[in-house]
Amino acid sequence: MVTAETVSNSSERLVKFLEETNLHKKDFAEMIGVTLSYVYSLIGSEISFSTRTTTLERIAVVMGVPPESFPEYKNSEEPRIIDFGVQFLKEKQAEMGLSNVQLLKKFPRAQRVEIVDMWRGALPLPLDWHQLSAIGDVLNIPREELYPYWETRLQQTLINAGIDPLANAPLMQAMFKGIKAYLKV
Repeated sequence: MVTAETVSNSSERLVKFLEETNLHKKDFAEMIGVTLSYVYSLIGSEISFSTRTTTLERIAVVMGVPPESFPEYKNSEEPRIIDFGVQFLKEKQAEMGLSNVQLLKKFPRAQRVEIVDMWRGALPLPLDWHQLSAIGDVLNIPREELYPYWETRLQQTLINAGIDPLANAPLMQAMFKGIKAYLKV
């Protein structure tokens, strides 16, 4: 049961995190996809802390903690995407020693919530090569290492759209050969 004390603890925990990371409330709001006034309501202990699953998961990703560490969190009914490309990116981030806040600050504000959603398992690897290579650039991943994850993602998308990979094998091989030549990978 969520009590006023646990709500206060979640709010206090968020305030402490924002102070320790020197993260502006506006930046935090953009990272979790809410308004600045909503962040003020999250840190105000007079109002109940959020119980929205998506919001709590986004908060947890930015803070680098499991969402279950918040007493208000209820397990998500949403299916989680297991994407090996996203896992690869997260491993590279860990190798660099970047916190999620440090990583997110390296991206344009409009892109931050999308990365948070990838990290929480709600979105797969981007199909847009430019967007994915921008993430790879931040994480110092050579195109040659990133490309196989993108190709797999594109193949999955084509198959899900109804393309039979066996019947269209020569076409798909030619397409990917052309893409590799164009991208110089």
